[in-house]
Amino acid sequence: MPAPPDQYAPPLTRWGQTWRLVLAFLVSLLTWSQVADAEATHRPWVFWADLVLGLLSFVLVVNRRRNPFAIALLLACFGVLSASSVGPASLALVSLATRREVPRLVGVGLVSVASGLVFNLVVPHTTDDSWWVNLVFAVVVTAAFVVWGLYVGSRRELLWSLRDRADQAERQQELQVERARALERERIAREMHDVLAHRISLISMHAGALAYRTDLPPERVHETAALISSTSHEALVELREVLGVLRESEPTRPQPTLADLRELADEATAAGVRVLLDVDVPDGPAVPDRIGRTVYRLVQEGLTNARKHAPGSPVTVAVGGAPDGWLRVVVRNGRNGLADPTAATGAGLGLVGMRERVELAGGRLEVREDPGAFVLEAWLPWQQ
Repeated sequence: MPAPPDQYAPPLTRWGQTWRLVLAFLVSLLTWSQVADAEATHRPWVFWADLVLGLLSFVLVVNRRRNPFAIALLLACFGVLSASSVGPASLALVSLATRREVPRLVGVGLVSVASGLVFNLVVPHTTDDSWWVNLVFAVVVTAAFVVWGLYVGSRRELLWSLRDRADQAERQQELQVERARALERERIAREMHDVLAHRISLISMHAGALAYRTDLPPERVHETAALISSTSHEALVELREVLGVLRESEPTRPQPTLADLRELADEATAAGVRVLLDVDVPDGPAVPDRIGRTVYRLVQEGLTNARKHAPGSPVTVAVGGAPDGWLRVVVRNGRNGLADPTAATGAGLGLVGMRERVELAGGRLEVREDPGAFVLEAWLPWQQ
């Protein structure tokens, strides 16, 4: 569907209006000079009517964009008695043609041709051209102005459509960039959320031990308090990174990979969780960082859940696979008498996030309850 003419027509500047009126004045002056003597000699009343209508036509043509059809039709009718209105009438006809409203354009064109023929009958000329020669001349000149206006209108719409497409493409690109930035920020924030949950669970466990173990020696109390302080400091640092992500700054800490599993297991062991880690990955192509990071977060979530829902139970972590297949991750911990591992407050939300993370990586996650154990099992594609 073509755009409305008012939408693609450029605004008329003062300079644009000026040079158009000057050109119209020159056309009127040239046309009127051919018949001024004949009008003054044989039709004095036509002479004065010509000048009055000519001046009025210049006033009307200034407002041609407000009502192009009415002004073009009126100025075409002026041509019956006024040669000095030819310039403004031509300008109004071109302006109407730029809108490409064919029925109205045909009507104004026919009136223009008819006015020219009537003017030749009212005002005697020194030439002996027959009526059909005048008719052909009027048709050719009118058609030339119409074609010119159609070309200008088509070019305006083409340029407008190109600019509009460029603007839409730019807006679409900005939306895509903003969406990609939001997704990246969300991904980084999820990474940091997983880390914070891990740290806070450690703090909660050690603080609970201090609250219930009143028989601990002072050295052990001091050691546990120092561990809580250190873990709290690390949690605050990571919280600052989360806030930095929300403020569109990049995280300063490198993201974990599969090689950091041993450090994670040692940290959990130091916190009192018995972790049996078995990583069976053959030598050769390394596990992609994205997959390794997903494995790390999955194991981290498993250890956090074990501390929260089955304290004191050993946790077995097995990672294995081959470069041409799948990487299998199994985190198993005892239930420790807890009937439903998801019954505690907040339980299950981390698993929902882990399922989304695994699926985004192209894998699948299975959460099940074996006899006496709670199991997280995931399959991830080695190649990405």
